[in-house]
Amino acid sequence: MLYIGGIYEVAIRVKDLARAEAFYKETLGLQEGLRDTRRNWLFLRAGGNAGMIVLQEDRGEWPRQHFAFTIAESDIECAVNTLKEKGVAVIGPFFHEWMPAKSVYFDDPDGHSLELCAPMDTNAEARA
Repeated sequence: MLYIGGIYEVAIRVKDLARAEAFYKETLGLQEGLRDTRRNWLFLRAGGNAGMIVLQEDRGEWPRQHFAFTIAESDIECAVNTLKEKGVAVIGPFFHEWMPAKSVYFDDPDGHSLELCAPMDTNAEARA
């Protein structure tokens, strides 16, 4: 059995790299890692060195997808307010008992469904 500890890199196809770059950097606060001008890709750091998002410009047709980013539960309300201030329509927060986690949902400029997911520490409640 493999013991996978997480996801380090996710590639997201976008129609317009400049538009997507502005959203992911200015709205979500991701930091630029590497720009590959030969392929027109942009590697962005998510959570410092925790992982990367690769924006890949592809003007063809492809399905919209869903991507979730982790966030601290204490930051959910602030994130919702920040997204709304930047003109992003947000749905939630919702509590997912089976995870357990609290999540909010919104779309990027290419229509991909994005999620900010705050895993909850149920052990902290048991210790209280």
